[in-house]
Amino acid sequence: MFLTGGLKSLLPHVLRRIIRCNRLSISNTSGIAEGYKQANIVILHKSLADEFEKFCRANDGPLPLLYRSKPGDLKCPPLSSDSDIRTDCLQYKIYEHGACTGSLKSLKEYSEQLKDMVTFYLGCSFSFEKAVQNAGIPIRNVEQKCNISMYKTTVPCYSVSTFCCNLVVTMRPIPESKLEAAVLATSELKEAHGAPIHMGDPGLLGIPDLSKPDYGDPVHLHPGDIPVFWACGVTGVEAVINCRAPLAFTHSPGCMFITDLKNDNVTVRSSREVPQVHCISQDPLHYSIVSAEAAQKIKTLETLIGIDPGDRGIIHLRCQDELLKACLSISHARSVLITTGFPTHFAYEPPEENDGPPGALAIAAMLQALEKEVAIVTDQRAMNLNKKIIEEAVQLGILNRPVPLLSYQRENANSALMFLCENGNPGRPRFDHLIAIERAGMAADGNYYNARKVNIKHLVDPIDELFLAAQTIPGITTTGVGDGGNELGMGKVKDAVKKHIKNGDVIACDVEADFTIVAGVSNWGGYAIACALYILSTCEIHDRYLRKAVGFPQLSKKMVWLLALPSVTKEEKLLKTLVRHRVRSGKTASLEMEVDGLPFYNTHSLMIEKLL
Repeated sequence: MFLTGGLKSLLPHVLRRIIRCNRLSISNTSGIAEGYKQANIVILHKSLADEFEKFCRANDGPLPLLYRSKPGDLKCPPLSSDSDIRTDCLQYKIYEHGACTGSLKSLKEYSEQLKDMVTFYLGCSFSFEKAVQNAGIPIRNVEQKCNISMYKTTVPCYSVSTFCCNLVVTMRPIPESKLEAAVLATSELKEAHGAPIHMGDPGLLGIPDLSKPDYGDPVHLHPGDIPVFWACGVTGVEAVINCRAPLAFTHSPGCMFITDLKNDNVTVRSSREVPQVHCISQDPLHYSIVSAEAAQKIKTLETLIGIDPGDRGIIHLRCQDELLKACLSISHARSVLITTGFPTHFAYEPPEENDGPPGALAIAAMLQALEKEVAIVTDQRAMNLNKKIIEEAVQLGILNRPVPLLSYQRENANSALMFLCENGNPGRPRFDHLIAIERAGMAADGNYYNARKVNIKHLVDPIDELFLAAQTIPGITTTGVGDGGNELGMGKVKDAVKKHIKNGDVIACDVEADFTIVAGVSNWGGYAIACALYILSTCEIHDRYLRKAVGFPQLSKKMVWLLALPSVTKEEKLLKTLVRHRVRSGKTASLEMEVDGLPFYNTHSLMIEKLL
């Protein structure tokens, strides 16, 4: 019997012979034949082969197709010189009408049936283990001398005919400091599943308990390790089960076919292909991936909107990369709630300023284009104004459809929880992300102030309570957009507001958001969020991570997203709508009304042109 020692360096053809002779005392092929590609195996009747190949092509993250044999062909010339698929895996599984009916060391007794069957060789993550180790990253399952952990998820694959199933993933514990190195080491090895599809809380994939894998062995995390998940070829096994073929064979999970092909190191050539990792949530823990090129574009947006035309000292409030992290979080969200409204112009009815609603609708328009659920919550006294603005935004083509308009009032201690979650259950939030843009924020004394220290509490509904409640609800992330420090969400920078902003010791908002976007004018922040979401949606690296490497790239929808971007023409129409519904002494308000002492429309036109 051959033991595990020395198997790392044995050539594949030698290992296959040893396996063929049933002389290995190992339970899986992880950690052996380092640097060579290994393959998952699916063997189906030839009548199902074309549809299964389409299924693989449609889900090439979990099912990268290395080779498809001809019916009855027991060899795979492109992958190995002397193989026999009946004998060259450590162990096989047999499936009849979707049920596993046994484990086998050899398929020779089924040689007659195999004459009408086709073998699919699918890439395996064991192939990238050497590249990961070369990056200085430990392979915990090899250290612990066990099989890799494999889990069924709630992520549906793209279905083709009778082939439909949820994604299966492998999990590898990776030290937090090595996350980006792990992504870099694997992202270009697409025939070995490529980059991870999730980093962080397993519950976000529908995995209830890491200690109970569906296939393989539990692998223990060391202190400081993050669970990192890659698409897995055992997805093919689930597809075989669900198609209920009369007879099918697969490898036993972890017992791969070892090829003669080396995993050549791939050099990442441009910033478009260099992935970056960013933490976007602590509860639940969640990291996202974006290309360096897309990240730099968004950082440029952040710099642009940070211009301080009013010379109020907002440079001291800025937090680096908040726009990028906020938009990565929004990109992952399913349902977004936006709030806006700052009563400042008391001579008008209602007294809302122009800053806020245009930026809010710019965000809403992009979210609609990205097929996310979006709603707006505002003050009860401003409902009619916002309703009219939304209706006309639809008529003007700025919005695809009306945005649900909500109001919030505190009735009891659980009001915020009931508003944010189904039946008040924190485990079932209605929204994944809350965005406040130019929304009056509560100060430390419980009042609301404009920039001149005027208390406007009597005009403001307690929407801050939603942001405070969100801090206690796992899965809801928040973003605040402001330009003076007295806006909802600016509590994250309240010390800087008190120190550097006029009247800051009184007006500073005390309520924090997870992400704080500081702009010269708040609407600029809204336009930047819309533009950043477009950039992320057109980033191939981020798109793949969002869809968990199943289905097809979403870039075919690029024109829809492009049409949703803010523009000078759109904002001019929206501003005219906004001022038309506000009156002063019986006269329509002017389009050139000042915001924070600045000519509103001219300033916004220039910023939109810069952002685009």
